Amino acid sequence: MNDRIKKLRKALDLTQQEFAQRIGMKQNSIALIESGKRNISNQAILGICREFHADEAWLRTGDGSMFIQRSREEEIAAFIGDSLSTGEDTFKKRFISMLSHLKESDWEVLERMAEKMKRG
Repeated sequence: MNDRIKKLRKALDLTQQEFAQRIGMKQNSIALIESGKRNISNQAILGICREFHADEAWLRTGDGSMFIQRSREEEIAAFIGDSLSTGEDTFKKRFISMLSHLKESDWEVLERMAEKMKRG
C-alpha cells in the first residue's frame, strides 16, 4: 500500500508536507508510510479517500481505478462545496456568487463568448 500512497500523492502533484496537512498528519508520518517503515491506520486511509476522492479498494489492494469516478453533477457540487467551505473571501467564492446572480440572457452571452474562444 505504501507504493500506492506515494503514487496517489505524485498524481495529485503534492509534496509529502502538503499531502500530510490535507489529511491531518505530519510530513514525517507520510515519509515513513511511503518507505514502508510504518503501517497506515484505517482512519488515515479513510481520510485520504475522503479528501482526495481516492478509491478505497484501489488504495488497499491496487484493484480498480485510483480515483472514484464521479458524475459531472457530483464534480460540480464538490467544487462548489470545497470553494465555499473556506471562511476566506476568495476569488472562487466571489466568482460563484457572481454566477449565481446571472440572468438567463447573461448565460447566453457567456455561452457565445465561450464558443468564440473555443474556435480560436
